[in-house]
Amino acid sequence: MPIYEYQCGACNHEFEAMQKMSDDKLTDCPECNKPELKKLISASGFRLKGSGWYETDFKKGAPAKASTSNTGSCSSGSCGCG
Repeated sequence: MPIYEYQCGACNHEFEAMQKMSDDKLTDCPECNKPELKKLISASGFRLKGSGWYETDFKKGAPAKASTSNTGSCSSGSCGCG
């Protein structure tokens, strides 16, 4: 269930409310009881990061190659460092 943030236009009281998406938005402030609540827009708590579900589950074609970086050294000595 999403958490929505509200702010009262009369007393500036801010609070969060857990509501279903199908619920009507709240109108009456729990602090001053005036019908001046406005729903605030806030950042979501949802983030996709890492290799992600797209890379592993739904991507078509050849598997993704792991990225490698050249750090300027090697362990085998084949580059002349050893």
